[in-house]
Amino acid sequence: MHEQGIAEAVVNAVERRAGGHRVRRARVRAGVLLHISEPALNQAFIMVSDGTVADGAHLDVVTEPARLACRSCGRTTTSDRLPAACPECGGTDLELQSGDGLVLESVQLAEA
Repeated sequence: MHEQGIAEAVVNAVERRAGGHRVRRARVRAGVLLHISEPALNQAFIMVSDGTVADGAHLDVVTEPARLACRSCGRTTTSDRLPAACPECGGTDLELQSGDGLVLESVQLAEA
């Protein structure tokens, strides 16, 4: 379950951004190519945030599709998987532009 390692990274980032303040909610954008199970990530987040400023916080996960550019025809396309060929020209020289990243988009602090 690689979601635990991802949850640990998210909690570390949340703690840095929160600066010691309690956190109510955090939002991450995860590329589809990470193959994250949202329920598994939420469960792991609950476990690893126990005793931290994010203890009890809700984690929102937004899945981002992969974006690829064809070096043959120049077309950019999005997909929920890595295609073997460009849907426009059939070329196989594809450049991955996004879809494999993890970004902490926001942290909502609890009221004092």
